[in-house]
Amino acid sequence: MIQKITRKSLLYKSNVEYGNWTINHVSGCMHGCKFPCYAYMLSKRFGRTKDYNDWRKPKLVANALQILEKEIKRYGKELDLVHLCFMTDPFMYDSEKEALVPEVLDMTLKIIKRLNREGIRVTTLTKGVYPDNLLSRQLMPDNEYGITLVSLQEKFRKEFEPFSASYQKRIQYLKNLYDSGAKTWISIEPYPTPNLDPGSVNIVKLLERVSFVDKIIFGKMNYNIDVSKFKSNNNFYKTKAGEVINFCKKNNIQYHIKAGTPYSSKDTESIFQN
Repeated sequence: MIQKITRKSLLYKSNVEYGNWTINHVSGCMHGCKFPCYAYMLSKRFGRTKDYNDWRKPKLVANALQILEKEIKRYGKELDLVHLCFMTDPFMYDSEKEALVPEVLDMTLKIIKRLNREGIRVTTLTKGVYPDNLLSRQLMPDNEYGITLVSLQEKFRKEFEPFSASYQKRIQYLKNLYDSGAKTWISIEPYPTPNLDPGSVNIVKLLERVSFVDKIIFGKMNYNIDVSKFKSNNNFYKTKAGEVINFCKKNNIQYHIKAGTPYSSKDTESIFQN
């Protein structure tokens, strides 16, 4: 059984440039990413988690729906778009059981459905997988469902995203949503340098695997000392960002290059506002 906690607030404005309102209805994440994970570093700094093992024991906000009811009334028409999630994973994957964490999944779906009832669009991002019957749950057709995909090499995933769903599973479940008529997107961030993943040289191969998506976010890897050790890493990211832009333009895919990455522009920050 997943642990339960309570909070006094839920919705907040995100500092992520392409984000808006966001909800983190879980504290911690079973995926245990080691890029390092910014959410883990921040949570540890502010005393929200003790250590890596504690972080991998997620705690569900048991009163999330009660808080959401109050905050929907409080913020009213300000709530046009809500993202799930920037500090955890809304479709958290249990690698031991090779299945979604049921308590997290149930709460995520209830939150999406409640927001949609008010005409509020939702975007989601996961390193897990999406349930097969997601679109049959009376959700808004304008919701957008995304996966994080920074490599196609399982060796890299096992080292840096050790308890997440495989890359193949992520792609397949996202493709299933696309085939069902859903809007889909991909976050290629944090993208590794070749000394961490030799396959990162060929980003076009990755892009071709997800060429069906509507939108792409691309960003460099931060907070990892080995990235700075890679010779000419700035030129590497400039080249890769340029290839992402060219690929998106050629395939009529909307894109945003994250701040701090070459070719980033404020003009594309509103990618999810359209």
